[in-house]
Amino acid sequence: MPSAGVYWVKRRELLIVLGGGALVAWPLTARAQQKAMPVVGYLNPARATRQPFAAAFRQGLSDAGFIEGQNLAIEYRWAEDQYDRLPGLATDLVGRNVDLIAAVGGEAAFAAKSATSTIPIFFMAVGDPVGEGLVASLARPGGNITGFSNMIVELMPKRLELLSELVPQAKVIAILVNPSRPGVERNIQYVQEAARAKGVQIAVLRASTESEIDAAFASLVELHVGALIVAGSFVSQREQFVALASHHAVPAIYIYRDYPPAGGLISYGINNLAAFRDAGIYAGKILKGEKPADMPVQRPTKFELVINLQTARTLGLTVPQAILAGADEVME
Repeated sequence: MPSAGVYWVKRRELLIVLGGGALVAWPLTARAQQKAMPVVGYLNPARATRQPFAAAFRQGLSDAGFIEGQNLAIEYRWAEDQYDRLPGLATDLVGRNVDLIAAVGGEAAFAAKSATSTIPIFFMAVGDPVGEGLVASLARPGGNITGFSNMIVELMPKRLELLSELVPQAKVIAILVNPSRPGVERNIQYVQEAARAKGVQIAVLRASTESEIDAAFASLVELHVGALIVAGSFVSQREQFVALASHHAVPAIYIYRDYPPAGGLISYGINNLAAFRDAGIYAGKILKGEKPADMPVQRPTKFELVINLQTARTLGLTVPQAILAGADEVME
């Protein structure tokens, strides 16, 4: 018998003789039995060109200790603006037994929710998760889902107020929504309630395709619209909206800050890049073992106002000093 401290290999087992004479067997197959690195399924209805937000989410995961390619794998699924593909993509992620589905937008979140009741789901960029029926409440979402709300709906009255101050002569303000998106009716309701308080009429325009968007803008003159709220998340049609607003000379406010740099007049909402990074940090808690049902839905606390003064001058608008003073960024 070998002396204490001596070891030898026999077939598939590593036998170690400890100082006290105990013999411990450690199978070489134990390494294979250990849990592999966690896998996150990233489900996004947009085109794969929306990489900056995915990068911000990855940065948040990294801040939480999960680095892609080192101790984390990510399966990306992009619907390329074809929302009817989301259920199939979600089912594919479930079939791959990912550890977490990160769903961007209400449609992706609902697709994931329909596909699984056991795999944790983390949503981002959802305007009204309670009103849309994703979660039971913000404080106690319940089930296998939680995430980040971007408060698109609650900010609609503020957008109407800003637009009314910027274009005080506008008696009719249009709100353009995508009827295929969750929460559309609540968007309209919030704006109509705020408009009644200001004595402004609201014209509701519905469009989801490029041709429908063209037709909606073409109807502005007939409806005597003096200003426009772009309420939907028309991420991939940004250039189309900016070009149409310029062509029809209509002042428009947008929900995302990437519109003014592209020539849009004004935007008011959250900083999406910062929100996606914060979402990644929060999602990391699920990978560490926390249950979504016990994790309150997070809401932004900071909102940004961005103004393009060159566009304002082109439209013949004078931006009130109060709006300029409250802007986070003014583009000349």
